[in-house]
Amino acid sequence: MFFEPVATRGDKTVDACMSEEFVQIVTTTASQENAKKIAQALLEQRLAACVQMVGPVKSVYRWKGEIETAVEWQCWIKTRRAKFDAVSQVIRQFHTYEVPEILAVPILAGSEAYLRWVGEETG
Repeated sequence: MFFEPVATRGDKTVDACMSEEFVQIVTTTASQENAKKIAQALLEQRLAACVQMVGPVKSVYRWKGEIETAVEWQCWIKTRRAKFDAVSQVIRQFHTYEVPEILAVPILAGSEAYLRWVGEETG
């Protein structure tokens, strides 16, 4: 079971996922095509259960001393924390940026059925 009670508040039990187990890894790409390549590679290698591609999004950031603006595609990758290094390697392999964004966001809680599915697809 992915959840176990960790605290009780009044009459409600507060559930928490084993936070070390699952993460969402986020990256942004310069094009929808690049996002699709990364997603396809991750799914083929069973490194992700799902990759959501959101875009276009507008990013404003500082790069090499200048303020830049770019239209990008954001990828949200659902996976196990243990897969972070392998996912990062695939992102760097297909990414067009000199320094791609690769951030892991822990999943602190979620639907038991959904997290079981993520575990099965990335197991």
